Amino acid sequence: MSSIPSNTTGKTPTRATRRRTGIVIDPRCANHCMEADAPECPARLDVLQAMLREPGMRGRFVEVAAQPADRQTLEQVHAPAYIRRLEATSGQSCVHFDKDTSTSPGSHEAALLAAGGLCQAIARVQNRTLDNAFALVRPPGHHAERAKAKGFCLYNNVAVGARFAQRELAMKRILIVDWDLHHGNGTQHCFADDPSVLYFSTHEAFAYPYSGRLRDVGSGPGRGYTLNTPLPPGCGDGEFLAILDRVLRPVALEFGPDLVLVSAGFDIHVDDPLGGMRVTPEGFAGMTRVLMEIADDCCQGRLVMTLEGGYDLNALGESVRRVLQEMAGLRATGTGPLIASADPRLLVYPLWRIQRVHGRYWAALADLGIHLSPVARLKETLAWWGTYLRS
Repeated sequence: MSSIPSNTTGKTPTRATRRRTGIVIDPRCANHCMEADAPECPARLDVLQAMLREPGMRGRFVEVAAQPADRQTLEQVHAPAYIRRLEATSGQSCVHFDKDTSTSPGSHEAALLAAGGLCQAIARVQNRTLDNAFALVRPPGHHAERAKAKGFCLYNNVAVGARFAQRELAMKRILIVDWDLHHGNGTQHCFADDPSVLYFSTHEAFAYPYSGRLRDVGSGPGRGYTLNTPLPPGCGDGEFLAILDRVLRPVALEFGPDLVLVSAGFDIHVDDPLGGMRVTPEGFAGMTRVLMEIADDCCQGRLVMTLEGGYDLNALGESVRRVLQEMAGLRATGTGPLIASADPRLLVYPLWRIQRVHGRYWAALADLGIHLSPVARLKETLAWWGTYLRS
């Protein structure tokens, strides 16, 4: 079996450093309701509100009031006709946009608050009244296209937040990290030709929405600024942290963002009903630690997350708790042991392909230490596909 070179940079913090962490959580976001059996449901917000009231969590975070995103901010990402179509759903009992996405009377207000709440969190982190923040909002956003609702998403919250940061806060370069189980098609399309936004996605290969190929690198002046890393089912803490550490960290340092935004999907949890990944709450804490280190090195710790997927309620509550504890400095997870636990059988082939495809755009990826002979290449390719087909 091939091995992965062990030159990881994962750190073992000696102690946690307290930080001012903001929370956006507005009960009006629970007024967005789709069908009764929809996995993206108001109970997701209920479990997070209950978690924040627990001993050890209550009073540890700064509440950020959500304000609806205004028309000018939305039009930086979405077509005016599409915004008017969503506005027209206000007060209507049920409007279907696709087989997975519908609205209720309060959906449009919730969507405005989700996008606007993230913008408020970004502004607070930019002006240094907060060190970092997490927008616990719904509906999620990363599948929403310029003129199309899709995959439970109405407005593309993280894309709106990125454009708000550039237009209103004079931030020039934005890094968007998407660790949801599903590829953020809408986010990628929004920034495909834009070298001022680096979009990095880990997602399950060949899962909905069936996009996010590794060879999709962007277009025109944005070539190289889309970095997809599709992974086979079965990847867990070690594999996800190894990708963030070996691939994202050096690229982010080379890119030099002014802000790190995260589409934080918790459907890569081992218990999630929609996915085939094996991440645990400890893994989410470690992933958060890597992103905090990247933000510390690049942009004075400016890190803002927004909630995407995650449909097992117990897993969602526990995982978000660990992420928030990490962000606020209540805990400090050593990432080195987690990275060392990565299974080479799941990573050699993706890393080899990343090296071949993205090494031409990023000097840090030109040599990841994966050198395969034609025979070894065939062996690793078959092993990767075997992992996928056995899932």
